[in-house]
Formats: sequence, C-alpha cells, structure tokens
Amino acid sequence: MPNFFIRPIEPRDSAAVATIIRTVMPEFGADGPGFAIHDPEVNDMHASYARPRSAYFVVERDGVVVGGGGVAPLDAGEDDVCELRKMYFLPEARGIGAGAAMMHRCLDTARSFGFKRCYIETLTGMDAAQVLYQKNGFKALCEPMGGTGHFGCDRFFIRDL
Repeated sequence: MPNFFIRPIEPRDSAAVATIIRTVMPEFGADGPGFAIHDPEVNDMHASYARPRSAYFVVERDGVVVGGGGVAPLDAGEDDVCELRKMYFLPEARGIGAGAAMMHRCLDTARSFGFKRCYIETLTGMDAAQVLYQKNGFKALCEPMGGTGHFGCDRFFIRDL
C-alpha cells in the first residue's frame, strides 16, 4: 500500500500547488519566459480546473500536498485531444510511484471526459518524466500541438487513450 493518496484539488490546496509549481520548475531550468510557471492559472488551480472536461488532482503524503497533475482540453487543439498538465512533484513525492499513479488517474479521467488522445510537453532535463511517459505509451512528436504558449518546452509526446 503506497504511503500517499491522490484526490481532487480543493480550494484550500491552490496555494500549496502554486508553491510546488514555482519550486519544482526552476529546479529544471523552467522559470523563464515560455514556461507554465507563468500561466495565470497557477495562482488558483482549483478554479482553473473547475471548467468542463478539466480536472486537477493532488498527491497528499502525511497530510501535506506534495504534488499534483491534471488534464484539460488542449488549447487551440482538436476536440478529442486533452493535455496532461502541470504534473509536478516535490522531492519527497518522487520515486514512490506517485508519478505513475497520478498519470493513470489523469488518463482515466481524460477517457471519462471523452478524449481520444493525450498530449504532453516537457523539456530536456526532465528525464525521469520522459521515461515515465514513454513507459506508458506516449510517443515522441517532432513539434508542439495546440496553443499552449509554452515555447520554452522542447519535448512533445502524445498517446491514444
């Protein structure tokens, strides 16, 4: 039995999730222009994912939120494509299976919303994440999809749901 659990984000979690995103992204050099750290939704993830066909989940360990991830329609993308979004974990949530569990929760949710494919973008240096994606059926793309505005990302993946 894992020593963490995943649950839907609640309003009280938004500040913790924003802190996680703003802590983890610079660790990988993703703090300049063109990265998700600057997206307005980071300030209130609960409200941002209360939209149709969107969901955000948090990883809780010992009563503390230590990570999160979500799905939403791909901006300016095809109607059947979602994006796996803002999946970041503090060091204490890494290497314990939380990433795989979160990804599966998000993909199951995306299927329930009627999406047929899931897209994700990341960057060189987030190697463990890329291994996780590829292990779980994501295939590399040569260029980005949709209109995320994350021009700082240089790795793109998609998988059928």
